[in-house]
Amino acid sequence: WLKLCFVVMAHRLTFENSTELGVFARLTNSYCLLAQPPVEATVESQKFYAEFARVFGDDLPVVQVSIGGNRIVGRVCVGNRHGLLVPSITTDAEIAAISQGVPGNVRVHRVEERLSALGNCIVCNDSMALVHTDLDTETVKIVE
Repeated sequence: WLKLCFVVMAHRLTFENSTELGVFARLTNSYCLLAQPPVEATVESQKFYAEFARVFGDDLPVVQVSIGGNRIVGRVCVGNRHGLLVPSITTDAEIAAISQGVPGNVRVHRVEERLSALGNCIVCNDSMALVHTDLDTETVKIVE
């Protein structure tokens, strides 16, 4: 019998009194996108960002970005070690910041998609994906 062993480190944290951590971050095995801190970050926000830096440290890059000027990066993008899909609202400057922060082999794609909350419409890992039935054909081709 083959036994699978998963090494998982779970860390508890909150972000600005929200239980929805996935709204503000997108974590893959090779990078993490994290919402840019607010201009006047609270002590709680500072702890949140410090915890990401402490946990991931040298293991993977943590890229602080906005997408379309919003902090809900986890909800509007989806990715894995091969690529990252961002919605059409993503500015050229934001794409440049993301591209500079993620590993060089990660391709960043801006998609013209009616369903812009890509993180809610696509789930994927490095070898497979499940997509919402209403996604545009072009977006599905990029995912494939």
